Amino acid sequence: MKHLLTALVYTGLALLANPGRADPADLATISALRDGDMKKLVLHESAKPAVPLAVTDTADAPLTLEVDGETWRVVNFWATWCAPCRKEMPTLSALQETMSDSPVEVVTIATGRNPPAAIDRFFEEEDISNLARHRDPKQKLARAYGVMGLPVTVILNPQGEEVGRLIGDADWHSESTLAILQALSTGG
Repeated sequence: MKHLLTALVYTGLALLANPGRADPADLATISALRDGDMKKLVLHESAKPAVPLAVTDTADAPLTLEVDGETWRVVNFWATWCAPCRKEMPTLSALQETMSDSPVEVVTIATGRNPPAAIDRFFEEEDISNLARHRDPKQKLARAYGVMGLPVTVILNPQGEEVGRLIGDADWHSESTLAILQALSTGG
């Protein structure tokens, strides 16, 4: 299985030429990398416009995560009270650690009623120190992204466009996840 996965990754890297704007061959190659929880990942045939990531921090200071033309973002909408969200958060932290030297950033956004103290307590309980604590207290951003339940994770290309979406929890540190993100982020 590892050899097949490696072959698929290298094939994907060879085919990708324009990140975020996959042609049918690129989409098929990357889709073939989906395994396990990543089978739930829907990859769009073409990138979809997305709204800017306007959030607040735990001190309620507004901030917008700017598009830089280089960084792929794995944007996770979650809540402290959501059991599947709590289950997958350590895997998102592990993903960020593994991808720290790549152009991939994990962005977690606690949407709805998530008091800063509850977010801080959860991150401390799970020993998560490498993810920023963004909030969307009035769910404006979640609504703009069409988030109807939690967790929802969207993958944004360096131009800030949505290229994929996964509804529900997943292991974000699996071999499949890493292969998909590596293929996307090194495509051009």
